Amino acid sequence: MTKPLNECIVPMYPTIQALDVNALEPGEHKFWFAVATDAIGHPQTLPVRVFKGSKPGKRIMITAGVHGDEQNGILTAQKLARELEGKSISGCVTIVPAVNLSGIARHSRDFHSAAPDSSSANLNRIFPGNPHGDDASRYANSLWENLLKPNADLAIDLHSQTSGSAYPLYAFADYRIDDAIRMARLINPDVILNDPGDPGILETVYNRADIPSITIEVGVGRYTDLEMVDRATTGVLNVLRCYELLDGEVESANNACVEGNTITSVRAEQGGFVICHVELLEEVKQGQKLATQYNSFGDEIQTYFSPSAGVVISHNVESVRAPGSLVVRLIC
Repeated sequence: MTKPLNECIVPMYPTIQALDVNALEPGEHKFWFAVATDAIGHPQTLPVRVFKGSKPGKRIMITAGVHGDEQNGILTAQKLARELEGKSISGCVTIVPAVNLSGIARHSRDFHSAAPDSSSANLNRIFPGNPHGDDASRYANSLWENLLKPNADLAIDLHSQTSGSAYPLYAFADYRIDDAIRMARLINPDVILNDPGDPGILETVYNRADIPSITIEVGVGRYTDLEMVDRATTGVLNVLRCYELLDGEVESANNACVEGNTITSVRAEQGGFVICHVELLEEVKQGQKLATQYNSFGDEIQTYFSPSAGVVISHNVESVRAPGSLVVRLIC
């Protein structure tokens, strides 16, 4: 039987403005978190799922959709929630699968403001936000102070490559933090970057608040990659088992995983159509041909070569490349 339209669009779950998972009864909970209001005063509400066990344990926070066009991260968070339904949990798992509401609605990486004097903003460069800043900064601050920080002992932020380019299963972890390295390796990704972090990034803000955190990139931007979603979901479940939130055997680490400290990005020197000649996870030598670029007539106008030896961790999947757009990214 088909559900009424209103029940599908706005299920009648409690709406909250702050969450304290310690005060919840054990069980499975769904909330709308009122993160902010929009330009006409209507509440902007995020879906939140909480799986709280009757036994003590770590509290882990899982977010996705901080960048609105990175949909495989969102699908991973949603699948993880379905996997946890009916499971016996120790501690607490909180899942926020759709953080950047305005970006997701526009298939866009950025947070979009309705303020006439504001531009779109990269939400993952302004955490922990500012309660007295513009609407993007207030949005980030509300998330951080009322939902994310108070309910996390560990954190995983799910992303994908942005539109037009692809990643393998790729983890960012600050190697100065033991739990960050541990979680990253438990995901069993293809690549891990030793990432000390930059200001404003959610992973960095967690780590600086003494909440070990990692970022997971789940394949290509915008377009659905169910194989990568399955791998990422399996990896997060492996983390939960290792930290004893879930029962079950912990899978051993992927010995083929590439771990590196340095990223090199080769970017388009001019606008045109780029055909890439290397594959994800391919080892390349310095001076190796990476891609060819053509103008609108189909004339060859640029050839791109590897500036160093390394492993390909990203390349364009949309041929149109504006000046400065990513062509190939290497790790070494």
